[in-house]
Amino acid sequence: MAERWATFGIDLHLDPTGPGLRRGLTDALREAVRTGRLAPGTRLPSSRSLAGDLGIARNTVADAYADLVAEGWLTALQGSGTRVADRPVIPPPGTPARPRPESPRPAHDLVPGTPDLAAFPRAEWLRAARRAFLAAPNQSLGYGDPRGRPELRTALAGYLARARGVRADPEHIVVCSGFVHGLRLLGQVLRARGVRTVAVESYGLAPHRRQLTAAGLAIPALPFDERGTDPGDPPADAGAVLLTPAHQFPMGVPLHQSRRTPVVEWARRTGGLVLEDDYDGEFRYDRQPVGALQGLAPGHVVFLGTASKSLAPGLRLAWMVLPPALVEEVTEAKGGSDTCGVLDQLTLAEFLTSGAYDRHVRAARLRYRRRRDALVRALAEHAPDTPVTGIAAGLHAVLRLPPGTEGTVVQAAAWQGLALHGLGFYRHEQALTDPLDALVVGYGTPPDHAWAATLEALCRVLP
Repeated sequence: MAERWATFGIDLHLDPTGPGLRRGLTDALREAVRTGRLAPGTRLPSSRSLAGDLGIARNTVADAYADLVAEGWLTALQGSGTRVADRPVIPPPGTPARPRPESPRPAHDLVPGTPDLAAFPRAEWLRAARRAFLAAPNQSLGYGDPRGRPELRTALAGYLARARGVRADPEHIVVCSGFVHGLRLLGQVLRARGVRTVAVESYGLAPHRRQLTAAGLAIPALPFDERGTDPGDPPADAGAVLLTPAHQFPMGVPLHQSRRTPVVEWARRTGGLVLEDDYDGEFRYDRQPVGALQGLAPGHVVFLGTASKSLAPGLRLAWMVLPPALVEEVTEAKGGSDTCGVLDQLTLAEFLTSGAYDRHVRAARLRYRRRRDALVRALAEHAPDTPVTGIAAGLHAVLRLPPGTEGTVVQAAAWQGLALHGLGFYRHEQALTDPLDALVVGYGTPPDHAWAATLEALCRVLP
């Protein structure tokens, strides 16, 4: 009978010790509650279930529960079962102090890098997940190909060729857990190949630079001028360059047409690699889409994309379209099995092939364009002397400030409960250009209902 009872209820780890089963069980339960291992409100297994698990008589468990209810450690209500009482927790000696609570969230968030999470297409995603999971073979739940599920790699190859001009073969695509994960793998492979230097842009994300330096790579800054990043001839010892050609982050300009072909020719001539970050390349408003640099030289460009801006960063899904010569090395660096969630991969594949992804991106593009237009109108009315640039595409804008005022404006914004970054936050410490004072305003994060109030808060802090 005990074996049958043990198949029901919830699991509860206890180690009754001391004289007598009843006393040992009571002491073990009391200690678990006292130290907080069993949190207030936790429902305990029924006396029958716990007796079966421990191999003791049911009455012994019932008596122990009754003793602890009488002492105030547990509660027992009809229909609610036996639960841990709400009482102070006394941590055991030597327990580290709890970390301080996080600072309150700002009232308004204009930090770029995150889309409107309230607009995630939950219903469509759930429908796609159901279709994908019901159709998935049993083998898909195994460890899998380290490159990722073939369904997703095939769907990505078709989508990227159609929408971004990428020349992709599913066999040359590796799925990874976000852009940073992909960059970490590439850094490891480049270092193992003997590369010592990867040139990067003068303005960009510090976490990306840290991934490369953590791999033992030097990261000199490329020049930046009125036409954007100038890859020109990278440093003589550079084995690769990291660029955001479609929409440079954070300056918001595409790689100038006169500079696209030369950087590809540099890679062909030297055997170097271009690491192409397709940062928010799907969101454009006032210009034709800029095709992927990878389409010019698939053998010398690594195309990196992600679902973080189009859907949500919490999905932890990104991809690399690799030159054929790199596939095996990157796959080995990733490990012997797939490390990305199978269900999310299958769902994204279904989302792409069903057309739901295109519909979502188009709707998001319209929504973000309206926000951008509202930002431009608000600046024209309340801060007409503040130039705004980088608004033809993407999810952020750059607001130029008078020299020497960036720090003051960012501090004033913090006092107003407005989170935003100055341009200096993204500047490479070795940048070869003079510092510019500006704000980088992300208009993707705030939900629609908060956008008007966020704009008012922004205009209040502008000089």
